[in-house]
Amino acid sequence: MTTIYQLQADLLSGKQKHFSDYEGQVLLIVNTASKCGFTPQFAGLEKLYEQYKAQGLEVLGFPCNQFGGQDPGTHAEIETFCQKNYGVSFPMFAKIDVKGPEAHPIFRFLTREAKGVLGTQSIKWNFTKFLVGRDGKVIARYAPTAKPETLREDIERALA
Repeated sequence: MTTIYQLQADLLSGKQKHFSDYEGQVLLIVNTASKCGFTPQFAGLEKLYEQYKAQGLEVLGFPCNQFGGQDPGTHAEIETFCQKNYGVSFPMFAKIDVKGPEAHPIFRFLTREAKGVLGTQSIKWNFTKFLVGRDGKVIARYAPTAKPETLREDIERALA
């Protein structure tokens, strides 16, 4: 597999979303959690989405409960939390595993294409971010500590 467009995932609503629907868009894919120290990053992610959506950016959130049990809620609870507390309007997907033998194919693809620190593939914590170009190939991987606003330059370059 050479691009993300061959993959699919379920939205929080349960509806299946084919990534081929995002062909030609720039994607910022993030594993999220509702009860994490990095959870306030939802606000910054929403700002990026609002600022660049018309130019072709899609922010895609993937809740994960693998790190300290920090997203234990149901899909409905996660959706309500994100909208009520951070005004999230970007697509949120069904809760998944992002590491280990049950890792979702999207995160297996992302981590294979963009290694972490010291060449590791595994996701280490919530709010690891991946920037995918209009061609469906991974441009960059960002640590959980990278605040969304620090990604602006890379996003603008990918949108150009």
